[in-house]
Amino acid sequence: MLKLIRLVCGAGISLFILWFAMSNYRDARPIAEDNLFGLAHSLHAAIENSVVHDPSLQSLATFHAQDLAYFALVDRDGVYRFHSNQELIGTRLNNSDTLRRLFAETMSGARVKLATGETAYELYGHIHTPRETLGLRLVLHTYRADAVVRHARLTMAVLFALVAVGWFLTFVIYRYSLREELHRQKMAQRESLAQMGEMGAMLAHEIRNPLAGIKGFAQLIEKRPDDPRTKESAHRIVAEARRLESLVTDLLAFARNDGDEAEPCVLAQLVEHCVDLVRSEAEQARVVLVVDCPHDLVVTGKRGRLGQVLLNIVKNGVQAMPDGGELRVTAHAAGPQAIVTISDTGHGISPENLARIFTPFFTTKARGTGLGLALSKKIIEEHHGSIALESSGHGTAVTITLPGARVGEKS
Repeated sequence: MLKLIRLVCGAGISLFILWFAMSNYRDARPIAEDNLFGLAHSLHAAIENSVVHDPSLQSLATFHAQDLAYFALVDRDGVYRFHSNQELIGTRLNNSDTLRRLFAETMSGARVKLATGETAYELYGHIHTPRETLGLRLVLHTYRADAVVRHARLTMAVLFALVAVGWFLTFVIYRYSLREELHRQKMAQRESLAQMGEMGAMLAHEIRNPLAGIKGFAQLIEKRPDDPRTKESAHRIVAEARRLESLVTDLLAFARNDGDEAEPCVLAQLVEHCVDLVRSEAEQARVVLVVDCPHDLVVTGKRGRLGQVLLNIVKNGVQAMPDGGELRVTAHAAGPQAIVTISDTGHGISPENLARIFTPFFTTKARGTGLGLALSKKIIEEHHGSIALESSGHGTAVTITLPGARVGEKS
């Protein structure tokens, strides 16, 4: 739709430019004609004024103008009383049609072709003196007036060329952008296939290990059903099956995009619930849990999905401190955003692993699925928030930013 709007706008602008160029060229010739008639009329008035002040016509010999080719004064008998060419003074004009036009009631002008081949503008009029009326034949050069036409023609040609070049460049850019878009799509498809292959290999590895254990213990039970260790083997089968079930659950959670409606959630309640779920595990690992979250801080989101994120990160923090430590969960409002920070005093994450920490199936745990942080990132981005992780040799801090926060009543 956006491309169509751009195309229509471009076509509209191009048509306007072409219309403007043609209209300007079409109006140029009448303007040039008006300029010539106006100049001729001004010269006619100047010549008439000179004749009135000098009836002998001697002063006309010094009369010059920039665009004036020549002029002549003829009496009613057709005798040249004055001519720019002194040799023609006293000769007779034998063209009766020209003589009639010289003494017509109104002035008239038209373009004519001179004997030299030049196109000129010729004005026919007459001048009244105290003694007689003389016909005036005034011939002007047109090159200065025609400059308007030439300039309009050049402008039209340039604008037509610019429009043509513009559309050609637009076509070229469109072709290149189309090729670039197809190239990006192919690269994205290849990258997606590569990621799917990598995820498939990791998934196969994660599934194969529990299946191998289940198979081995089941074969042991099959061969030695009366062995006292059969019960232990059955427990291990159940454990491996639960591990597979956990993997499948994480995969479904990562792949799904449920339609739960967003609702106001008191952030302190979500945090306290997650902390309560891991409190027993934290006590066994001698991990101190510290919570600092305002009870009136409310965010809008999917309660279950946000709780899943907090539980994943809190559990990761507890498991990162097998020798004990402190896990701190803090939250505060920053304008329209809620900032949640979960930090631990564990062994931290190495720089080479830090870049891949949100990659699906990447894990540093011996029996982890590698989907916890990837799923957390996906859920936070679904809420139009962000998640960042910083780590050093003395601990890790995960910062979650959620939009739509407000300070309200505790619900």
